[in-house]
Amino acid sequence: MKRLKALCSGVAAATFAAAGLAAAATLGTGQASGAETSAAALGNNWYAAAPYLMPRDNNPPDAGAIMDATGLKAFQLAFILAPNGGGCSPTWDGTAPVSSDTAVGSVISGIRAKGGDVSVSIGGYGGTKLGQACSTSEATAAAYQQVISKYQLKAIDFDLEEPEYENATAIAHEIGAAKILQQNNPGLYVSVTTAGTADGTGWFGKQMLNEAKAQGFTPNNFSIMPFDGGFNGAAAQTSALTNFNAILQTTFGWNAATAYAHEGFSGMNGRSDTGEYFRQADFQTVLDFATSHGMGRFTFWSLNRDRQCTPPDNGTTSGVCSSVPQTPWEFAKFSVKFAGATPPTNPPTTPPTTPPTNPPGQCTVAAWSSAAVYVNTNEVSHKGHKWKAKWWTQNEEPGTTGEWGVWLDEGAC
Repeated sequence: MKRLKALCSGVAAATFAAAGLAAAATLGTGQASGAETSAAALGNNWYAAAPYLMPRDNNPPDAGAIMDATGLKAFQLAFILAPNGGGCSPTWDGTAPVSSDTAVGSVISGIRAKGGDVSVSIGGYGGTKLGQACSTSEATAAAYQQVISKYQLKAIDFDLEEPEYENATAIAHEIGAAKILQQNNPGLYVSVTTAGTADGTGWFGKQMLNEAKAQGFTPNNFSIMPFDGGFNGAAAQTSALTNFNAILQTTFGWNAATAYAHEGFSGMNGRSDTGEYFRQADFQTVLDFATSHGMGRFTFWSLNRDRQCTPPDNGTTSGVCSSVPQTPWEFAKFSVKFAGATPPTNPPTTPPTTPPTNPPGQCTVAAWSSAAVYVNTNEVSHKGHKWKAKWWTQNEEPGTTGEWGVWLDEGAC
């Protein structure tokens, strides 16, 4: 799962229709950020190829520089969550209300000014999801409609993974909301992303597919994330994609070609959270598999990590670099190829935003304490790095428990 993601709930809407009118009224008063205007008219091939980018966390790179260097036109911005304090209104990372956002809106405007566009991803690993916080599918859809209306979105991604996908009611809300949004926003590109296993996807992923079938919902694609589950290299990933195709056939009654057309891959570039490695050659192999089988999506987590660490591989996983030797934005070029474009051979020489190096810096989060109790998404500083807890812990020193430990290294301060 995407463990190097964001954190995570606000205000229940009365009805979907009422929310739509309210959003329209807001747009009419000119209160939105400016990202709503001049949305680029991209083909679905670009939304299907859009890599994930955290615009507010993990040392965000300059999207325009990536576009210039690679030819990339679409970005998957992450993540929309419920407010950390509770409620059924959309926020970025659980902390920044969409309603008052200007920062992400500015990023979107910059991308569109260069002829690109964005999809927005909801959910991810960690935090409270709107499907959990909202009381009905209609209320969940109303919250997401606020995001679509504010940013004039033509694409949206439902990233349904743990712990939310273990909650049947929350998943019913998310699938129901996706269906409502699809119906009320003609032409909206909808992807659904979930965990990958060697079998294709696990029990909860299969239950999510069954929920979609029961509700009569078919997105543009269902994507799996074949990493953090005992994978290592492309062969294990293509095997999982083959098995997932069989699951789609069985669940929806599709033939293999139709299932592949509704199937997607969401990888993790470089070193995964559990210490697996997916290098450029692995991405090329999976890309060849995806294109030869007519798959519907090819993306990865994340552009924030699409640059070399210093040193290139220090044996840890970072949210701001890949932990494999690479040139900047090298993995993004695989997405460009999946979209059917050719990366430039002589890209501009503007230096990219560089990730932090490993020497200790000035940390702005509280120092780790052996006596304190920490829970999922709590952050601390220790020995010049920022660390995020994956689950409940006490007296486990960051950096001492290896790749399977409780603490996720988010890079130098």
